[in-house]
Amino acid sequence: MKSKHLIFVFALFFTCSGCDVAKQIGSAFNLTQCKFSYNSITDLSLSGTNLSKGLTAANILQLTSLLTGNASSVPLNFTLNLNVSNPNQSVASLNGLQYMLTIDDMQFTTGAIDQAFNVAAGETQVLPLSIGLDLATLLKGESRNAILTIAKNFLGIGSRKSNVSFQLKPTFDIGGYPLTSPTFIPVNFSFGGK
Repeated sequence: MKSKHLIFVFALFFTCSGCDVAKQIGSAFNLTQCKFSYNSITDLSLSGTNLSKGLTAANILQLTSLLTGNASSVPLNFTLNLNVSNPNQSVASLNGLQYMLTIDDMQFTTGAIDQAFNVAAGETQVLPLSIGLDLATLLKGESRNAILTIAKNFLGIGSRKSNVSFQLKPTFDIGGYPLTSPTFIPVNFSFGGK
């Protein structure tokens, strides 16, 4: 009698475990069907100066001299907020992602973020991505004028729009194992300018 109960418990465990894996695969597939779009850039700071609440005259002078000078380090940090709309009948999720950020055809940075994210069926959620890079490495050579245009757009004082290509490669948890998508999901948008 005990062996029958034990067999039943093992069968139930493996059935439930298989259901969990099927749900994880389904939620991973659902994420690939989601629509990603630009929402906003927040928590913007340049060389330690918080610019989230706008620019002051003192900020403009300080940042202009910093960007036009020969600073050895110009850290730019911001949060890129993306809308993720799930058109599916069940949840879409990821457990992390790799990204590649290109602005005006120049590769700005690559990186990885280790954070879980879920979007319920038929819902839209904001995916916040914290990004940091050093503009000083990009301000050298022929790309200097292009980087200055992009930096002005981040600061809200640019006259020409910048085109952004943000490539996402999500990682999913399938049966306790991380599985990274073989292809990137593109998110394209423009910002700045007048």
